[in-house]
Amino acid sequence: MASSLKNLEKEVAQLPQPDLIKFRAWYEKFDSDKWDEQIEGDVSKGKLDSLAEIAVSEHLNGKSKEL
Repeated sequence: MASSLKNLEKEVAQLPQPDLIKFRAWYEKFDSDKWDEQIEGDVSKGKLDSLAEIAVSEHLNGKSKEL
């Protein structure tokens, strides 16, 4: 895998500017979608429940402020 990553890095570094712009846009969407999947998975597994409970408790105790 390390060698394929090095090859990918070399390929990206050699992209012409128009292709690099397209690659950046593609990767930004790809990365964002992966992040969304991770968050959705964490939510469905209840991994964020304790943080939500703390936030609600602090809000109810007047420890929050309007943004």
